[in-house]
Amino acid sequence: MATAWQDALSRWTQALLPCSCVLCGFAAPSMLCAPCRAQCLEGGPLRCPVCADPLPAGVSEAERCGRCTRQPPAFDATVAAASYELPVDRLVLQLKFGAALAHARLFGELLAEAVRAQPGLPLPALLCPVPLGPDRLSERGFNQALEIAKPLGRRLRIAVAPRLVIRVQDTMAQSLLHGGARRSNIAHAFGVADRALIEGRHIGVVDDVMSSGQTLNELAATLKRHGAGRVTNFVFARTPPQQ
Repeated sequence: MATAWQDALSRWTQALLPCSCVLCGFAAPSMLCAPCRAQCLEGGPLRCPVCADPLPAGVSEAERCGRCTRQPPAFDATVAAASYELPVDRLVLQLKFGAALAHARLFGELLAEAVRAQPGLPLPALLCPVPLGPDRLSERGFNQALEIAKPLGRRLRIAVAPRLVIRVQDTMAQSLLHGGARRSNIAHAFGVADRALIEGRHIGVVDDVMSSGQTLNELAATLKRHGAGRVTNFVFARTPPQQ
């Protein structure tokens, strides 16, 4: 009932206060016009259900990619709303480095739509945003993963636990590193605040972008060591495989 009421209120507000599309700038009833939504979000590639990498043509929807088959990650599934490419990547950068917090609400809502598009997908008991270290959080002033998790949780009716996992050590930005350096950088970076909230439960991990997956894998491994029964990633954008 609450979600239906929120959707109706959103449509009513949009009708009274039209805005501009965040991608093309033309007038639109919401933050994303229908043509930009169709071009950037609809009809995307078939993705591996575990890591969300695009699958080659002719592969079944339920099949894992070769990498996840050979070396399964600690997480069990990944949902991505968009590909991290022009012009979507610009929105992510505006959120992350320009404090365009309205984008986080859009990302959360689009992620919720991506989840609903997979009706058989089991929903988690809690949403856990990827935590930032104290220094980066102080510098940025907000955690973009938490800002995305809030609207996602409201849409899916799932509680958000901002401090379920804490970052016990500051690390370099993963985007500055490659290969094994990324794994070493993020190793043992996370700790659990309350094991009782995790044990035997399905935990959803929320982030803005998934690149190599090393951060999400380390976080999932930490949750599994503390008793999580299942871990699903919810990321707004997935980078192409070569990145």
